[in-house]
Amino acid sequence: MDRASLTDLGAVLAIARRGTFRAAAIDLGMSTTALSHTIGKLEASLGVRLFNRTTRSVSLTEAGKMFVEQVGPALQDVHGALDAVRSQRETPSGTIRINAAPFAARAIISPLITEFIRRFPDMNVDLVTEGRLIDVVAEGFDLGVRVAGLIPSDMIAVQLGRPQRHAIVGSVEYFKHHEKPRVPPDLFDHRCIRIRLPDGALFRWRLEKDGETVQIDVRGPLVLDESNLARAAVLENIGIGYFMEESVLPDIEAGHLLRVLEDWTPPYPGLCLYYPGRRNLSAGVKAFLALAREIAGRQGTYSAN
Repeated sequence: MDRASLTDLGAVLAIARRGTFRAAAIDLGMSTTALSHTIGKLEASLGVRLFNRTTRSVSLTEAGKMFVEQVGPALQDVHGALDAVRSQRETPSGTIRINAAPFAARAIISPLITEFIRRFPDMNVDLVTEGRLIDVVAEGFDLGVRVAGLIPSDMIAVQLGRPQRHAIVGSVEYFKHHEKPRVPPDLFDHRCIRIRLPDGALFRWRLEKDGETVQIDVRGPLVLDESNLARAAVLENIGIGYFMEESVLPDIEAGHLLRVLEDWTPPYPGLCLYYPGRRNLSAGVKAFLALAREIAGRQGTYSAN
C-alpha cells in the first residue's frame, strides 16, 4: 500500500465532519472533483470503502468509522506537534481559521483582521461566519468569536471590545399610530418583527432591569432570519424590532428610529475571541491574540478568563 499523506487523512476527516464532499472541499481549498479523486485513490490503496455515496448523501462505512475514530486523535497530535514547531518561528506565516457569528465577523474585520494582515504579510485569515455555535476544535478552527455568555467553560477567552447592548426600536411613523411600550408586557400590544434562529426556533426578546429578567415571545406579522432584513422592515413601518444597538444606532441618531424600553436593555459582556488552552498555539495565532489584546487594551477593555 502507498503511504497516505497527511492531506489524504485530513480529507477523510473533513468529509466526515462536514457531511458532504462539497462542503469539505470548500474547507480544504480544493475542487469537489479533486477531493473525490483523492478519496478514491486512498480507498483503492486501503482496499476498503470509507464512505457510502449516493446522489443525495454521504455516510461513513463501518471501516470509515473505525478509520476516523483511530486516525482523528492521532492526526490532532501530529498537527499539535507541527504547531509547536511552527511557534518557534520568528516571522509568523500560514493560515488562521476563525469561526464567528455574522455580526461578530463584521465587528472584527476592522481594525483587528485588517491590521493583522498589514503587520504580518505572510499570514492568511480564513474567516467563516455562521449563526450556530460549533465546537471549534472538532470543526478545525483555530479561534472562535462569540459573545461572552456563549463561550464554553473549557475555553480561554480574550475580550475584544466594549460591552454590548440591545435596542428595541420602531419608526417615527409607526409610533404616530401606536403608543410606546413602557414595560415588557406592553410588547404584546405591538406588531413585532420576529427572528428565526439557525436551529429553526423563534427568538424570544430578553429584557432585564434591577435584577429582574424576562423573555418575551413577541407576536407580529413577519418572521425573518436576518437582522438587516428586520431593520429594513422596521424602517418601512411594519412594526418594532429587537437589534444589537450598534446596528441601528445610526438610524436612532439620524431620527429615523425611536428607541423604547431602553431601561430594560442594560449592557452585557461583549465579544470575545476564544481558543482551547490545551492546544499548542502557532506563531500566527499567538501574534493574532497579542494584537487582539493590544487593541482591546487601547479601548480599556482587555481581560481574559
